[in-house]
Amino acid sequence: MHIIGLVGGIASGKSAVAAELEKLGAKVLDADSAAHEVINLPDVRSELVSRWGKEILQATGEIDRRAVASRVFSPAQQARADLQFLGETLHPRIRRFFEKELEKMSRSGTLAVVIDAPLLVEAGWHDLCDSVIFVDADRVKRLERATLRNWTKNDFTQREASQLPIEEKRQHATHKVANDGTVGSLRKQILKIWESLSLSSRKSL
Repeated sequence: MHIIGLVGGIASGKSAVAAELEKLGAKVLDADSAAHEVINLPDVRSELVSRWGKEILQATGEIDRRAVASRVFSPAQQARADLQFLGETLHPRIRRFFEKELEKMSRSGTLAVVIDAPLLVEAGWHDLCDSVIFVDADRVKRLERATLRNWTKNDFTQREASQLPIEEKRQHATHKVANDGTVGSLRKQILKIWESLSLSSRKSL
């Protein structure tokens, strides 16, 4: 089983790359979905409420992720410490989730797995991967895409500042795709990488 990690700037199109790899036969592990599960574990919820109070809870009792994001991605001086706390709380648990899922997939004969995680390098999850694809897109294009998520330019800047510089992420990559053009162009680049990894000639057991 070949494990592929994705890195790149915010709104570079990592999920689009993951979707194309899935079409070729890979399974996708999405860090955002994993975080949604982990953040509502009783012990995690208790730790977060102890730090930020019940204001971060929805009416259902689940964590309001937007309320948490407003704290860790704010310009307030405390935000950096809050973001570090959140990472130290969530990242080890998400890693254990990934490891369990990868073990299950390996036993089932899965051909390839994609780890789609914005903080792949920051959290140290890249060491789970056999290959890492850097998804490249210029800042103007990425900001344009971020606005489609209803982010302001300030939201984009603050979140980008919370991550490793793009060039540092690039250094961890074994492959690169440019995602400034058409879907067809992106698909051709991904297929070329897939074939270079000899995945097109292998089959799931």
